[in-house]
Amino acid sequence: MIGLLRGRLLDKRPPTLLIDVQGVGYEVDAPMTSFYDLPAIGGEITLYTHLVVREDAHTLYGFVRLSDRALFRHLLKVNGVGARLALGILSGMDAGQFIASVQAGDAQALVRLPGIGKKTAERLIIELRDRLSADSGMVPLPPGAVTATAASPVEDAVSALIGLGYKPQEASRLVRAVNAKELSSEELIRQALQSAVQ
Repeated sequence: MIGLLRGRLLDKRPPTLLIDVQGVGYEVDAPMTSFYDLPAIGGEITLYTHLVVREDAHTLYGFVRLSDRALFRHLLKVNGVGARLALGILSGMDAGQFIASVQAGDAQALVRLPGIGKKTAERLIIELRDRLSADSGMVPLPPGAVTATAASPVEDAVSALIGLGYKPQEASRLVRAVNAKELSSEELIRQALQSAVQ
C-alpha cells in the first residue's frame, strides 16, 4: 500500500495530479478541496494517499490533509459509495463541513453534492453518524478554522492503531489513556499498545 507521496508537482488538471517522486511520475486523483492548497507547478508537495485496486485499474487517490483521507476511507465503507463518489463528496465540501452535516442530520446539505440523492444522503447520515463521532478523532472544525497539513502525534497514533485493526473509539481511548502531551507518535503507539495487552 502506498500511504504517502512526497515530491515535485509536475502537472495539475482536476482531478488528476502528476507528481515526480525521485524520477517516478505518479498520477494521483485528488478532491478539489486538496487542489485549493496545492503549490505552484514545480513546487514540493506531500500527499496522504489511498490505493484502490480493481480488476481493470489501480487508482491512487491523494489528500493534503490526513483527516480528508480518513473521511475518504470512511465513505468507501458506506454501501453504494465508491471511490469516485467519495472523491466528489470531498470536492464539494471539506471534511469538517461534511462531518457537521452528518452529525446534524442535514440531508439537504448533502443532496447539494454532485451524485448524492435523498436516499444516499440519508444512508450517509445513518451509517456515518456514529463512525464520525468525537471519539473517532474526527470532529468538525469551526467555520474559518485552518487545518495544518501535518498531523499531531495523537492523530498519528490513533490512525496507526486503527490501521492495526482497532475500532476508532477504542484507538482514541487507548491513546488518551497514555495522557502524555510531549510524547512522539511512536512512543504514544508503543505505550497505548502496552496498556491494551495489560
